[in-house]
Amino acid sequence: MYCAEQIKIPSELPDILKEFTKAAIRTQPVDVLQWSTFYFEALFEGHVPPTKAHLEPSASSERLGGISKGVLAILHKQLGHHKFVTTSLLRERWCQAGCNPAKLDELLSVGDIQGEKIEWEKLLAVACTALEKSLSGALRVLCEVLSTDSEGGGSRIPLEQFSSLYNYLVIVDGGLSKEKVSAVMQFLSDEAKRYGGKVGPREFTHSKCPRLDAH
Repeated sequence: MYCAEQIKIPSELPDILKEFTKAAIRTQPVDVLQWSTFYFEALFEGHVPPTKAHLEPSASSERLGGISKGVLAILHKQLGHHKFVTTSLLRERWCQAGCNPAKLDELLSVGDIQGEKIEWEKLLAVACTALEKSLSGALRVLCEVLSTDSEGGGSRIPLEQFSSLYNYLVIVDGGLSKEKVSAVMQFLSDEAKRYGGKVGPREFTHSKCPRLDAH
């Protein structure tokens, strides 16, 4: 038998378990044991763990193959530091985040994204269209995930980055003329001058901004 004086608890253990518990509650993984493995492996290897910043409703996420804004934010933290990611790493991180592999294949097909190396921001943009019915709604989510603004800020991203992803989604959607896209970008170019070359949802949902989509 051990007495209390003989049991030595590592000084860092309470904080580790506390952070783990909070992360599990926020993330609500379907398979807690499997997710726990990914969580501690990421910490050990110095990677970003598959942890949501906030608790989200689970029903819609399950219906969409496990993806949500919170999940996409996790994946962006893990993968967004490179322009291109290998399909093997993408699939690994996708599954670790609790997403359905079939949903990934569907998004790759919708975005006409092929090859052994995937342009991460394009896939992220297509994934946002699965969360929102309108193009403007998808771009709002995209800006919220990509932006480095503090929480509650304008969720702005560089105009050049926005233009590239917006034009890509217009091609994927196939419903907006070049003239209308040009009108949108002209308006946003003027707005970007007020915000250090950046734009966000407040700008492209402004009443004076031309519609971002044809719907």
